[in-house]
Amino acid sequence: MKKLNIYLDTSVINHLFADDAPEAKLLTIELFDKYIKTKIYNTYISPIVLTEINQTENEDKKVKLISVIKDYDLRILDIETNKNDIEFIAQGYIEQGILPRKSLMDALHIAVCTYYQIDALISWNYKHMANINRERKVISWNIGEGYTHNMSICTPMEVIYENE
Repeated sequence: MKKLNIYLDTSVINHLFADDAPEAKLLTIELFDKYIKTKIYNTYISPIVLTEINQTENEDKKVKLISVIKDYDLRILDIETNKNDIEFIAQGYIEQGILPRKSLMDALHIAVCTYYQIDALISWNYKHMANINRERKVISWNIGEGYTHNMSICTPMEVIYENE
């Protein structure tokens, strides 16, 4: 069976260090140690994740977050080459009210996944990404614009499974 291509938004990497959300932290650690480290999935991020990490005010945390990208060999998708297409998609999400204007970075994460035909965008952001209503609106808009790849927007829980 073909490996799934997954994309991690910044919230997932952040949750590796989320002492204030212990259950989500444990699930995120499991995702990284059992599935990403062992290459069960093709795992991607984009320069958008790097931008968000670089906005972290706590320097120690910033160093830890950047080290995750290196330690787990996360692949960084090129967005400069296809910047106009990705920005068009993100603006479509905002103009159609799928995401609020203040959530441009979230729209860009989803747009990158749409453009690159990622199978699952993984996020702990329930409000703007990882919820079925948002996912359905994104898929509907995508199909209307000719982006027909079936993408899920979900939490780490939905890509962790037990081998029996």
